[in-house]
Amino acid sequence: MSGPSGLSPDQMNSSPRDSGSTQPEFRYIAIGRVVRAHGIKGEISVAVMTDFPERFGTTEWVYLGSEYEAEPYRIVSHRWHKSNVLLTLEGVPDRTTAETLQGLLVQIPVEAVTPLPEGSYYLYQLIGLDIVTTDGEHLGKLTDVLETKANDVYIVKGPDQKELLLPAIPDVIKEVDLENGRITVNLLDGLI
Repeated sequence: MSGPSGLSPDQMNSSPRDSGSTQPEFRYIAIGRVVRAHGIKGEISVAVMTDFPERFGTTEWVYLGSEYEAEPYRIVSHRWHKSNVLLTLEGVPDRTTAETLQGLLVQIPVEAVTPLPEGSYYLYQLIGLDIVTTDGEHLGKLTDVLETKANDVYIVKGPDQKELLLPAIPDVIKEVDLENGRITVNLLDGLI
C-alpha cells in the first residue's frame, strides 16, 4: 500500500540525502506534536502545528520523529478534542505504547505539503539559502527562523561564523529566489 505521493513508507525512509550538503536535508514537515496519551486504547493527543488542520482527515500516513528521521504510522482514525486532534495509529494498541510517543513530531513528507500562494514559503525552503544584499554583498546563509508575534526573524550565519539577525519584513527582505538559492535583503541603518 502506498503512502503520500505514491511512495510506501519504506521508500520514504530510504530516500537518499544530499551528500554534498553540510546541513541535513529536511525530509518531513511537522503538522503536530504528540502531547500525551489519551485514554487506554492507544489514542494520542496531538497539538496542531499546521495552517491546514483538515489534512488530519485526508492523510493516510504520518511520520513520528524528527524532521530528518521518522517512523511511519498509518492513521486508523482521528477526532477533535478541544484544540487538539486525537489520533489512533496502527501499531499503537494501548496507553503504554502511546506514552512512548510523547513529545515526537507528527509529520508528513515534504513532497506532500499543501502548495502555498505565490510569495509565501515554508520555513524548510528558506533554511540554507544564501543571504545577499541589494549591493551584491554576501552576508552568509540562513540557518534558522525565529517566529515571533510581530514578525519572523532570520538568523544568518556569516563566513566568520558570527550571527546576524534580520527582521523578515518587506523593507528588509526584497526577494526570495528559491531557484537560485538566495534571498536579497536591504540592510536598514542599525541592522549590522
